[in-house]
Amino acid sequence: CQIFHQEGSWAEVVSEFEYEKARKLNVKGSNIIFNGPAKTDESIIKAAKEGAYIHIDNFDELFKIIELSNQFSLTPNIAIRINMDVGIYPKWDRFGFNYESGEAWQAICRIMSSPNLKLKGLHCHIGTYMMSTDAYAIAAANLMELLIRTKAVYKHLLEYLDLGGGFPSNNNLINQYLKAEQIIPSIEQFADAIIDAFYRSGLNTDELPKLILETGRALIDDAGFLISSVIANKRNSFGKRIVIIDAGVNILFTSFWYKHKISVAQDRGSYSENSSLFGPLCMNIDCVREDIELPTLQLKDNIIIHYVGAYNMTQWMQFITLRPNIVMIMEDGSVEVIKKAEKLEDVTSNEIIPLKLKPKE
Repeated sequence: CQIFHQEGSWAEVVSEFEYEKARKLNVKGSNIIFNGPAKTDESIIKAAKEGAYIHIDNFDELFKIIELSNQFSLTPNIAIRINMDVGIYPKWDRFGFNYESGEAWQAICRIMSSPNLKLKGLHCHIGTYMMSTDAYAIAAANLMELLIRTKAVYKHLLEYLDLGGGFPSNNNLINQYLKAEQIIPSIEQFADAIIDAFYRSGLNTDELPKLILETGRALIDDAGFLISSVIANKRNSFGKRIVIIDAGVNILFTSFWYKHKISVAQDRGSYSENSSLFGPLCMNIDCVREDIELPTLQLKDNIIIHYVGAYNMTQWMQFITLRPNIVMIMEDGSVEVIKKAEKLEDVTSNEIIPLKLKPKE
């Protein structure tokens, strides 16, 4: 996060915890987009005072923000999240106000009638690991339609449109036959689809909104690698070889939906065999890859699991094994530890044994 902020990235957060993390990294409130359906009153007040952009998820939240703005004389920067049908199913319609039913327009009208709220933008997030540029073209066109209608009815020009994320990395989904590099659109193709809707709007160049994208996965997934070691070889009841490594699904949460590229760090010859790759957990679901061609491996050989930068370190857990070092390869090739491996004390430090349960001296 610190590196991306140094490069000029804003922060998009979905909780009070993430908001505080961004502020501790010296991100200005005016460079924070506050999403999420579960904002506390305290976090809304703080974000409003610091100039953050609060993206509203539902009418209950909208009414709460109106009440807080009246009570504390706040003038928060507001946007609304919008869900819509872009031809991708299942639809991501849990979050935000619906476009087709007119709910999103109703929310805009309610905000525009509230003197304390400053409507700054519109936001959508149409899905995850999106492989269709057409879906983004539809989303951009729908948001532009609402922007133009707001300008016509209220003489109010919105500052930005946030098209959210969902842009794929080079990981392969489990049921995906071709490699990701062969089937996913390029960033340029996504850009063409989105920008085309902007220019078709008929707005003057100086009226076009700022475009915000939440491209986390596409930016960081390919930058992460997991180094693991072989701890055992065996065969199952059908004679299929099983390789057990010291990293399981508690560390590699994305193995449930990604078919991660896996390579061997040592030269073990040309012979290979269809194998299953399991982690060290005492559960049958601890399968990193059900089927993979692997050479004959020895104990302590290293396995490299590719493209683990997104959604692993944020979701991993201390289940049976502790979490390992995280290191960063610097521009000069040196290696720096950026998060230390856990110790037992790190896990138990917040635990409290009630006095009634403590053994008597």
